[in-house]
Amino acid sequence: MLKQIRNFTRALRIPTTAEREMAYLNGAVDRVDLEYRQRQIDRGLFRMPY
Repeated sequence: MLKQIRNFTRALRIPTTAEREMAYLNGAVDRVDLEYRQRQIDRGLFRMPY
């Protein structure tokens, strides 16, 4: 039962900014796409001011 609760809480956890950025970079299909995505991150794509 404890394992089920642990899995449930992991599913509800919000990913950090660094995790979202890494997932975005991992989705690149080639070097050009990767460089484009890196520039987007450098421009603040995932760091929106509130």
